[in-house]
Amino acid sequence: MYQRPQHLLSRFSKNHRVFFIEEPVWDAEKETISIKEVSENIWVIVPYLLPNADSQILLSRKKEMIDYLIQEMQIIDYIFWYYSPMAVPYSNHATPALIVYDCMDELSSFKNAPPALKETENKLIQKADVMFMGGYSLYYAKRHLHYNAHAFPSSIDKKHFLTARTKAFKEDFYENIPHPRIGFYGVIDERMNMQLLADIAMKKPEWHFILIGPIVKISEKSIPNLANIHYLDGKRYEELPNYVADWDLAFMPFALNEATRFISPTKTPEFLAAGKPVISTSITDVVEPYGNEGLVAIADTADEFTIAAENIFKTILADEYSYAKWLGKVDNFLYNMSWDKTWQEMKNIIDTAIQKKGIKNLHKTEAYV
Repeated sequence: MYQRPQHLLSRFSKNHRVFFIEEPVWDAEKETISIKEVSENIWVIVPYLLPNADSQILLSRKKEMIDYLIQEMQIIDYIFWYYSPMAVPYSNHATPALIVYDCMDELSSFKNAPPALKETENKLIQKADVMFMGGYSLYYAKRHLHYNAHAFPSSIDKKHFLTARTKAFKEDFYENIPHPRIGFYGVIDERMNMQLLADIAMKKPEWHFILIGPIVKISEKSIPNLANIHYLDGKRYEELPNYVADWDLAFMPFALNEATRFISPTKTPEFLAAGKPVISTSITDVVEPYGNEGLVAIADTADEFTIAAENIFKTILADEYSYAKWLGKVDNFLYNMSWDKTWQEMKNIIDTAIQKKGIKNLHKTEAYV
């Protein structure tokens, strides 16, 4: 998945090295670490560890791998940029010049979250010099925990998704799917309301629902087995505008539970930039601002969804003039939104933190972790 971390740190890589340390692979025959440059200035690091080893031994091995990475790649001055608090136990012995915690979600509410996550996150917040948060609802819930906290909700690579407005890519599988086509892409997990999807699909058998993305933490059998629900597996980020181009609507049937309480879906502005009207359940960071601005229809039941979709077909998609008028409103809203702008604002905050700590050499170094 090409999401917030990739958008931000790919911009970081224009001037500095970036090392993405992935979750370990646990079924290795031999302990090792993979260090692979995937694009200019970006390395992906994967530890390979033996299965069923003692937890303290595994922790020690992961610490050793961090040390090896720093030594092997000659990393002298660096920033630790955390997305998972669970990386703290095996990295807290290192001496980064600065620590950034980019808190995307309330991970402790996700399915199969480690029991120690909350406690470990508290330690990370205490250690961090800067704390970013991936949405306003999350920011309002956690801003009191850190003296240097900032909200940076989901942004967008408009140029990438604008291509969906002009492309007419059709995969062979699409040719067998009639219109109207209502699509979703993203991680498919416990945050999806499968019962709502089934209810809508049964209520409107002539509408066809397309799901694109990896299935995580749930079984593929969780996807309703109906003739008008089509699962296309995951697609590369570069391909997404091609697949979205041939939808009529986009939808986000998120469940309303603890796992979705603070999410700020990046796909909301992406769907809009692609020129697709959107229907979403009442996720807080979607309702405000997108729902309140009249850019996204909000529906929590099959009946509400049906009414919203039929209204879109009769108004926004009724003719070229109505669609152009709606699209103009979308473009006005998205005008000042970009990952470049988000990154520059984040960088300014980081630069200020560097100055306050009196760090003189960090701007010259090429190594960030």
